[in-house]
Amino acid sequence: MKALVFPGQGSQFIGMGKELYDSRKDIKDLMESANEILGFDILSIMFNGTDADLKKTEVTQPSIFIHSVAALKAVNGLGAEMVAGHSLGEFSALVANGVLSFDDGLKLVSERAKAMQDACDANPSSMAAILGLEDAKVEEICAQISGVVVPANYNCPGQLVISGETSAVEEACAKLKEAGAKRALLLPVNGAFHSPLMQPAQERLAAAIENTKFRKATIPVYQNITTTAVTNPDEIKQNLIAQLTGPVKWTQSVQNMIKDGASNFVEVGPGKTLQGLIKKIDGSVDAASAI
Repeated sequence: MKALVFPGQGSQFIGMGKELYDSRKDIKDLMESANEILGFDILSIMFNGTDADLKKTEVTQPSIFIHSVAALKAVNGLGAEMVAGHSLGEFSALVANGVLSFDDGLKLVSERAKAMQDACDANPSSMAAILGLEDAKVEEICAQISGVVVPANYNCPGQLVISGETSAVEEACAKLKEAGAKRALLLPVNGAFHSPLMQPAQERLAAAIENTKFRKATIPVYQNITTTAVTNPDEIKQNLIAQLTGPVKWTQSVQNMIKDGASNFVEVGPGKTLQGLIKKIDGSVDAASAI
């Protein structure tokens, strides 16, 4: 079975989407509509902007969504039987399985990004990548820290990102190194994504989601929070909302997709990050780029 997977924040690069834009008129029209929806020229930043501009959350997230949906259009869905997305990528996945329109998805992604940025600005915080330690040990040590620090991204076996208050993240990193982690690296982000500190953003996103039309999925989406196949639009809404303060369980999602028959994973969007993670989760499956 074929599964489409969609990347999240961190996969952006200057020039992203330009070849797609130039390839077909219908894709060009789709991408140009994003400027009107967002109210600013995001394509110029994607194609010719600076790294600093592209790294702003309110630009990064819509840019990756636009690129991913344009790439999906270029390959016409590839006859997939299931979809999933890493964090932000879940919105792209919901366009792929018919739950959201491009316009509605982009509006939600934009609101999500702005809300997350505002939450970051209000409460500066951090994330760190922990390499070479069992998930259970990372969970155990995070639970022992007095401040807010939680597992945020279960990317693949031996690679887990933690998130929370800067002092708590730093303390956790020190203890995780003592416990045998090969590396504990603070990430260049100014916010604690997928942690309780995103509560204000979650409330804003929930209001936007409740005012958006969600259709029944044509094929299942394996959501970050539940890690299992979902098609009911009401469940999908609640899982999207919960995702902002809960962990991205990518390892478990991919494992469940494989258990349910996925053997061919196609990454749709910028970069090749997810292919690498999938190969580390299970080296027996195929994983490649859509374009």
